[in-house]
Amino acid sequence: MATDYALIQRAVAGDERAMRQLWSQHAPHIDAVVRRLVGGDHDQAADIAQEVWIQIFRALPTYRGESQFATWAHRIAVNRTLNALRSIRRVAKVETDIGEDTASVDNGSELSMLAQTISEAARQLSPGARTVFLLHDVEGYTHEEIATELGITPGGSKSQLFKARVKLRRLLAHLVDGFHSDTDREHAAPAI
Repeated sequence: MATDYALIQRAVAGDERAMRQLWSQHAPHIDAVVRRLVGGDHDQAADIAQEVWIQIFRALPTYRGESQFATWAHRIAVNRTLNALRSIRRVAKVETDIGEDTASVDNGSELSMLAQTISEAARQLSPGARTVFLLHDVEGYTHEEIATELGITPGGSKSQLFKARVKLRRLLAHLVDGFHSDTDREHAAPAI
C-alpha cells in the first residue's frame, strides 16, 4: 500500500510514467468490472472504461489512502459505469441488444465454453436484474450498498436478485442436467 501511495503522489504531481504504471497495474481488474456491468457490448465497455480511467486520474488528488487504491478505484469504476449506463439508456430509450455475441472463446476449453454460456445467460437478464446480480453475487456488494448505488430500496435489490437467480437457473438448467447425467454414468454399476 505504501508503494501505491508513493506512486499516486508522483502521478498527482504530473508524472506520466507513474500514471502509466498505475494504469497497467490496475487496468485488468477495472476493465473487467466495467465489462461485467455493461454486459456484452465490448465497444461500449471500452468507451466507458476509458471514461472511468479519466475519472480516476481526475479524482487522484482526492485519494486519502484510507483504503487500498484498488478498492477506491473499483468504487469509482462501479459508480461511473452505472452512471454511464443510466445516461445511455436515457438517451437511447431502448434496451441494448442482448443477443449480440462478440465474445472470443477458446473452443478447445470446456471452462471457456462454460464461462461463455454463463455470460450469455447473464446478458439475457433485464438490465436491473443483471446489474443487481453482478453487484451482489459477483462483486460482493450488500443489498443496502446496491440500493444506495442504484437509487432503489434494499427490498427492490433483493427482488431483482431473486428474479435474476430464477431466470439464470432456468437458462443454465441444461448445464446442471448434463453434469448430473455424466456423473450418474460414471458411478453407475456396470451392465452385465
